[in-house]
Amino acid sequence: MAAARPRPAAPGGKRRGAASGGAMEAAGGEERQLLIQRLKAAVHYTVGCLCQDVAEDKDMQFSKQTIAAISEITFRQCENFAKDLEMFARHAKRSTVTAEDVKLLARRSNSLLKYITQKSEELVSSNMEQKERKKKKSSSAKAGRISEEQEAAVAESEDSNMA
Repeated sequence: MAAARPRPAAPGGKRRGAASGGAMEAAGGEERQLLIQRLKAAVHYTVGCLCQDVAEDKDMQFSKQTIAAISEITFRQCENFAKDLEMFARHAKRSTVTAEDVKLLARRSNSLLKYITQKSEELVSSNMEQKERKKKKSSSAKAGRISEEQEAAVAESEDSNMA
């Protein structure tokens, strides 16, 4: 029986194949890092746009270092928010973050809590309206089918009476 030869390394020095679970984890880690980089870039772009708007309104300028610092702080704070929201849901033995978790997170900022509560109520009422519309649609469709069935039954009985 021939001795098993080691598989050649994949580009970047990582081994390929089913036996290399570490490579799969590394690939997942690389993909995660790429997603994080893209998200950071999107935050940086958005912060830059907001700074530009403020700069135009207030007739001032923001340095690139200031925009980068605001972007980094914003990203880190969002990471902390995400971890807190995850822990709130886990503490409640849920796997889904709810609006109540977000309100709990915003409890220290009265204006933010008020805004989130208002938006949450708007979403709830909008969802209720959509459910009512669907309910009316389905009940009117059922009523239409019932009346068609009744008309067909009347027509049938008239036909049988004429015969």
